[in-house]
Amino acid sequence: MDWFEVGVLGRWLFTEGLAALYLVAFVAAARQFRALLGSNGMLPIPRYLESASFRRSPSIFHLHYSDRFFAAVAWSGAALAAATVAGVTARLPLPLCMLVWLAMWVLYLSIVNVGQLWYGFGWESLLLEAGFLAVFLGNADTAVPLTIMVLLRWLLFRLEFGAGLIKIRGDPCWRHLTCLYYHHETQPMPGPLSWYFHHLPRPLHRVEAAGNHVTQLVLPFLLFAPQPVAGWVAAVMIVTQLWLVASGNFSWLNWLAIVLACSVLPDSLVERIPAVSVAEPAPAPVWFTVTTWAVTAGVVVLSYWPVRNMVGRHQLMNASFNRWHLVNTYGAFGTVTRIRTEIVVEGTDDDEPGPHSEWRAYEFRGKPGDPARRPRQVAPYHLRLDWLMWFAAISPGYGDRWFGGFVHRLLENDRATLALLRYNPFPEAPPRWVRARLFEYRFTDRRTRRATGRWWDRELIGVCLRPVNLAGSRRR
Repeated sequence: MDWFEVGVLGRWLFTEGLAALYLVAFVAAARQFRALLGSNGMLPIPRYLESASFRRSPSIFHLHYSDRFFAAVAWSGAALAAATVAGVTARLPLPLCMLVWLAMWVLYLSIVNVGQLWYGFGWESLLLEAGFLAVFLGNADTAVPLTIMVLLRWLLFRLEFGAGLIKIRGDPCWRHLTCLYYHHETQPMPGPLSWYFHHLPRPLHRVEAAGNHVTQLVLPFLLFAPQPVAGWVAAVMIVTQLWLVASGNFSWLNWLAIVLACSVLPDSLVERIPAVSVAEPAPAPVWFTVTTWAVTAGVVVLSYWPVRNMVGRHQLMNASFNRWHLVNTYGAFGTVTRIRTEIVVEGTDDDEPGPHSEWRAYEFRGKPGDPARRPRQVAPYHLRLDWLMWFAAISPGYGDRWFGGFVHRLLENDRATLALLRYNPFPEAPPRWVRARLFEYRFTDRRTRRATGRWWDRELIGVCLRPVNLAGSRRR
């Protein structure tokens, strides 16, 4: 224990933070699933289950599915997470504490494995992998298992180092330290401070990129150094992740990285604060120690695939090598887009669309639309439709399976779909026609911002969808 100096502070910070992120994830699932995955959704779960076996995608929904049951699963997970944040779970007897964490993992795994495109992001696997390890961290009265705490460092190492590798091997702008000339403007969902980050001096952008390489390619190895070195490295990672939190919206990815880094902080950090002490828990029972060592052995075996991926020439980004989302590989933004394109969806209630038709735009909660609207802070909450709209603007193929159904639901004024949007320009009756146009968006310069109040300039560059009516659209 002297080498790693793991203790109750790191475990408490990690479990509290992880439970809070579980709560966000379950609430987001409960609030968004009907339009995305429900029985009448754009990618309905019942249709997916017809062709997907339990072996391919383990989920309790293979036993039964209904929209009411999905809601019960999501809200049950949220309730367990809320109880854990409140400290109830940590005070339960050890077997019950483990059972609560296991239940949260099973419930969220069941959602992810039927979530299809909407749940195809790396932070889903990251939450599940971290959630699985949390099952074996014990309760407040049990000594902290050293091996599981080391596995949390191994997970943080793969998250940071994998992200660094995918960058340095990918877009040349990372090697030239110029990617951040574009990234703050073209990232999937800018935040309220992204305009300011974009307008930082270019030399500072180069410093940002260089600092990113150091944090992700060098410092991860020091996570396994003696304390206090590992703790200081974790602190640096927390600061860099907070920088990313301030500069954009990446769901709970950055927050989960922060939570993982908190697990590395030693108890000696608290001992430096007067009048604060950390109680020493009782030794763990033998069965629990044997279980944690067995889990550690399993993770070591499963680590072969992500390690092979990291050292291989064709590194995969955010990949899971097993259906349980255990011991995954991570990494993002190997390529940085230089131009931001956005799909603007509009409707009209004219009988026939023409050159003089009045088209009114739908507004999304997170993604850019109205140039005068300041980007919003939504993370760690995840707006799944908004994210997929960003991908569909880059390549129409991302929307092949769901965009037509989305438009059809707008033509019906589908209540569940409209709940995903910030503004519906047709509150009384649905539009007769809907179209989608492609715009290039650029952050305004300082002078334009002061003169007009706009955050964005935009220019029409193409048509994504010509006007369609209800008869000409597809629900699925």
